Amino acid sequence: MDSVRFGRALGVGARAAAKTLLTAVDAAASPNPSAQKPNTGASSRPAAQSGSAAVAQQVVRTAAQARQATAGVAQGGKRFGEAVWRPLVKLSGVLWLEFTGVFFGIFAAYAGGGAWKLRAEWRETATNHDMHMHFLMAAGMALLFGYFCVTSFVRAGRRGR
Repeated sequence: MDSVRFGRALGVGARAAAKTLLTAVDAAASPNPSAQKPNTGASSRPAAQSGSAAVAQQVVRTAAQARQATAGVAQGGKRFGEAVWRPLVKLSGVLWLEFTGVFFGIFAAYAGGGAWKLRAEWRETATNHDMHMHFLMAAGMALLFGYFCVTSFVRAGRRGR
C-alpha cells in the first residue's frame, strides 16, 4: 500500500470519528426540546413523549455512528498491519537466510582451506593415518557447510520472490 492510499484509509477513519464526536457534542449542547413552554391540559403529555422520542432517536443514531467509526478505525488498523508488517516479516526472513548462508560459507571456506593444506594426505598409509583422518574431516566439513550455504541462499531467493 502506498502512502497516498494509507493516508486516505487513515483519513476516512479519522473523519468518521470526528463527525461522530461533533454529532455527540451538538446533541449534548442542543436545548432540550421538551423544555419548551409548558402547556396545560392533555396535549402536553404527547408533546413531551414525541420530544423524548426524538432525543432517543438521536442517541441511537449517535451510537450507530460511533460503532461505525470504531469499525472503521479497526479496519484501518488491520490494513495498516497488513501493509507494513507483512513485507517487513518477509524481508527479515530473507535477510536472516542470507545472513546464515554467509556464516555457513565462512565455515565452509575455513574447512576447505584446511582440506587444501592436507590435500597430499588423501591416501591413507600406515604412517599418515591421523593426517588422513584430518583431511577427511576437513573435506567433510567443507562439503557439509558448503551445502548449508548454498541451500540457505536458494531458500532466500525463493522466499524473496
